[in-house]
Amino acid sequence: MSDASALLVIDMQAGLLHGPQEPHDKAGLLANVSHLIVAARSQQVPVFFAQHTGPAGSPIAADSMAWQLAAELPRAQTDRCFNKARPSCFAGTPLLAWLQASDVKRLVIAGMKTEYCVDTTCRAAADLGFDVVLVSDAHSTPDSGVLTAAQIIAHHNATLAGPFVRLVNTADVRFV
Repeated sequence: MSDASALLVIDMQAGLLHGPQEPHDKAGLLANVSHLIVAARSQQVPVFFAQHTGPAGSPIAADSMAWQLAAELPRAQTDRCFNKARPSCFAGTPLLAWLQASDVKRLVIAGMKTEYCVDTTCRAAADLGFDVVLVSDAHSTPDSGVLTAAQIIAHHNATLAGPFVRLVNTADVRFV
């Protein structure tokens, strides 16, 4: 299993998807991430869900409605969910140990927000030696006030491709 893959779905939470600042192409994002989840499971590839957890009293505090994973996502008992309080899915979480225990070498990444947790996790995963695949049409963010979400997504796809990730469209992702 030296080339084992895993799917990491980052911060696809109700408050980030359905809050006051909806992500760019929300319907497309949900469709593509759901497709990836179903495809991964059909090939017995582990699926990991990261949930960004804010401090007590914040909109995304643990167990709040906004903190919950989006109800539209296909979920299974075999999925592993974990909380994170930092942009990197590796900082202070069990993710690295889980991936190492499963001999995962290739990490397929999708989710939110492009310029924060997706970017940081892609860079961290590459630094940890993973073959990182960023699904170019399965990560998103809202407009920032400085740039449109489409510009942010395009910029990060271009910046991360090569030194940190291989970019692949949802339709072209192969887990095995």
